[in-house]
Amino acid sequence: MRLLILLGIIYLVYRALKSYFKSSGLFQNTSSQKPVSGSDKIAGEIDDVMIKDPYCEVYFPKRNGVHLKVDGKDLYFCSKKCKDKYLALPH
Repeated sequence: MRLLILLGIIYLVYRALKSYFKSSGLFQNTSSQKPVSGSDKIAGEIDDVMIKDPYCEVYFPKRNGVHLKVDGKDLYFCSKKCKDKYLALPH
Protein backbone atom coordinates (compact mmCIF):
# COMPACT_ATOMS: atom_id res chain seq x y z
CA MET A 1 0.00 0.00 0.00
CA ARG A 2 2.84 2.40 0.85
CA LEU A 3 4.42 1.65 -2.52
CA LEU A 4 1.24 2.67 -4.34
CA ILE A 5 1.04 5.92 -2.40
CA LEU A 6 4.71 6.63 -3.07
CA LEU A 7 4.24 5.95 -6.81
CA GLY A 8 1.19 8.23 -6.83
CA ILE A 9 3.14 11.06 -5.21
CA ILE A 10 6.04 10.61 -7.64
CA TYR A 11 3.63 10.72 -10.57
CA LEU A 12 1.94 13.90 -9.29
CA VAL A 13 5.33 15.60 -8.79
CA TYR A 14 6.36 14.54 -12.30
CA ARG A 15 3.16 16.01 -13.81
CA ALA A 16 3.57 19.24 -11.86
CA LEU A 17 7.20 19.68 -12.96
CA LYS A 18 6.33 18.85 -16.56
CA SER A 19 3.53 21.41 -16.54
CA TYR A 20 5.78 24.03 -14.94
CA PHE A 21 8.60 23.60 -17.46
CA LYS A 22 6.20 23.56 -20.39
CA SER A 23 4.53 26.80 -19.33
CA SER A 24 7.82 28.55 -18.49
CA GLY A 25 9.21 27.89 -21.97
CA LEU A 26 12.48 26.45 -20.70
CA PHE A 27 12.13 23.38 -22.89
CA GLN A 28 10.79 24.56 -26.21
CA ASN A 29 10.41 22.35 -29.24
CA THR A 30 13.78 22.37 -30.99
CA SER A 31 12.72 20.41 -34.04
CA SER A 32 15.36 20.05 -36.73
CA GLN A 33 12.74 20.35 -39.46
CA LYS A 34 12.69 23.65 -41.32
CA PRO A 35 10.02 25.15 -43.55
CA VAL A 36 10.30 24.36 -47.23
CA SER A 37 11.42 27.43 -49.16
CA GLY A 38 8.47 29.38 -50.56
CA SER A 39 6.04 27.56 -48.29
CA ASP A 40 4.95 27.59 -44.69
CA LYS A 41 4.90 23.79 -44.62
CA ILE A 42 7.47 21.80 -42.69
CA ALA A 43 9.93 19.72 -44.71
CA GLY A 44 8.68 16.16 -44.92
CA GLU A 45 5.08 17.08 -44.26
CA ILE A 46 2.72 15.22 -46.56
CA ASP A 47 0.49 17.25 -48.83
CA ASP A 48 -2.52 15.06 -49.73
CA VAL A 49 -4.27 17.49 -52.05
CA MET A 50 -5.76 15.74 -55.07
CA ILE A 51 -5.50 17.69 -58.31
CA LYS A 52 -6.56 17.10 -61.90
CA ASP A 53 -4.10 16.65 -64.75
CA PRO A 54 -4.93 19.28 -67.42
CA TYR A 55 -4.04 16.91 -70.26
CA CYS A 56 -5.39 13.44 -69.42
CA GLU A 57 -7.82 14.68 -66.72
CA VAL A 58 -6.97 12.07 -64.07
CA TYR A 59 -6.77 12.96 -60.38
CA PHE A 60 -3.55 12.34 -58.46
CA PRO A 61 -1.79 13.56 -55.28
CA LYS A 62 -0.18 16.95 -55.87
CA ARG A 63 3.03 15.80 -54.18
CA ASN A 64 3.49 13.19 -56.95
CA GLY A 65 2.91 15.63 -59.80
CA VAL A 66 5.27 16.98 -62.45
CA HIS A 67 5.29 20.77 -62.16
CA LEU A 68 5.15 23.26 -65.03
CA LYS A 69 4.70 27.02 -64.81
CA VAL A 70 2.93 28.56 -67.83
CA ASP A 71 2.16 32.30 -67.97
CA GLY A 72 2.51 32.55 -64.19
CA LYS A 73 0.07 29.67 -63.64
CA ASP A 74 1.23 26.49 -61.90
CA LEU A 75 0.22 23.28 -63.67
CA TYR A 76 0.75 19.77 -62.35
CA PHE A 77 0.76 16.63 -64.47
CA CYS A 78 0.47 12.99 -63.47
CA SER A 79 3.57 12.11 -65.51
CA LYS A 80 6.32 13.57 -67.65
CA LYS A 81 4.65 11.93 -70.65
CA CYS A 82 1.42 13.93 -70.11
CA LYS A 83 3.43 17.11 -69.58
CA ASP A 84 5.26 16.61 -72.88
CA LYS A 85 2.00 15.91 -74.73
CA TYR A 86 0.47 19.06 -73.25
CA LEU A 87 3.46 21.12 -74.40
CA ALA A 88 3.15 19.65 -77.92
CA LEU A 89 -0.41 20.96 -78.25
CA PRO A 90 -0.84 24.23 -80.14
CA HIS A 91 -1.67 27.04 -77.69
